[in-house]
Amino acid sequence: MTISLKDVEHIAELARLALTDEEKARYRDQLSAILDSAARLQKIDTTDIPATPSVLPLDSVLREDVISPPLVAPELLANAVEQDADMFRVRVVLE
Repeated sequence: MTISLKDVEHIAELARLALTDEEKARYRDQLSAILDSAARLQKIDTTDIPATPSVLPLDSVLREDVISPPLVAPELLANAVEQDADMFRVRVVLE
């Protein structure tokens, strides 16, 4: 499928590109080659090929959920910058 220079100029205008005549001719050839490749792919019979949603194995990247006892306040507050009783103390962010 050959694309016309008018089509290349239209695409360049949409992309806000200023192309020289040499660039327009080169892009016409390149775009035509891409469209020819796509047309050849469209002709391939893929009716017996199942859909492939992913080429990666279906391994979960998440860990198993494990029930554990809750942390107690002293453990939670061990790395707190500031604390007040059994609570985190943070600076005021709203006035």
